[in-house]
Amino acid sequence: MNNENGTLFAPSSGRTKEREKRRSPWWEVWRRLRRNKAAVAGMSVVILLVVVAVLAPVLAPYDPNQTNIKMRLQGPSSEHPLGTDNFGRDMLSRIIYGSRISLYVGFVAVGIGAVFGGILGAIGGYYGGRLDNFIMRCMDVLLAIPQIILAIAIVGALGTSLLNLMIAVGISQLPRYARVVRASALTVRGQEYVEAARAVGASDARIILENILPNCMAPIIVQSTLGVAQAILSAAALSFLGLGIQPPTAEWGSMLSSGRQFLRNAPYLTFFPGLAISVVVLALNIFGDGLRDSLDPKLRQ
Repeated sequence: MNNENGTLFAPSSGRTKEREKRRSPWWEVWRRLRRNKAAVAGMSVVILLVVVAVLAPVLAPYDPNQTNIKMRLQGPSSEHPLGTDNFGRDMLSRIIYGSRISLYVGFVAVGIGAVFGGILGAIGGYYGGRLDNFIMRCMDVLLAIPQIILAIAIVGALGTSLLNLMIAVGISQLPRYARVVRASALTVRGQEYVEAARAVGASDARIILENILPNCMAPIIVQSTLGVAQAILSAAALSFLGLGIQPPTAEWGSMLSSGRQFLRNAPYLTFFPGLAISVVVLALNIFGDGLRDSLDPKLRQ
């Protein structure tokens, strides 16, 4: 179509605005996240780690537990790109398989903390009063204890195993999720749709599960992303102290612990596992920060 001056104009501008209105909120989050190059780089590293963990049997050049005493403490070479440890095991293969343990512990521990902490926070924020006060005081007691000390105490009581390690790290993260969800629940419980659900006779459990928790997902997602990094770090610290994954299972923290006695002769035994932990934790934190900024309503344009 032409205007009065005979020039063409785009009649689709109104359609573009309508299309933007129909876009889902998550699409807007993704659009803002893509603009953050650091967050995209962190996300790429995390995706790469997941791919490496899933394809570990294909990518690892050797069996991570295969020993060869003749090749012990060999430096990086074409045959063993990251060298071998004191038992002649290939370091690259062990680091690749170690990513599986770290991701497994990280996601399961965060799942434990997010599920149980989220439920406690939602219950406290929804009901308020004495119940809320009791739950939050219990969380304050857990917060008063340093996270690593609390995890050490739980592992010491339950025993050293992969399951107990995940439980210990998960329990140590409970207060964070409880407080985050409680803060959101206090805001959401007064909304009209919650009052409407209560008016039609919905039970408290249904309101919490269908109305309260879904509207707390944004802070939970952000906290979970940052929590995976903290869980991986805590699991590595416990394994380093001998309270986590036990040898010969390949795990970055236990590899650090085993290699510290060879720091002078073979520093790569601690350098490469430490580098893997640092890169993954840094990538998760950068991605979590970018995701938090993308989900912040104040930054929406």
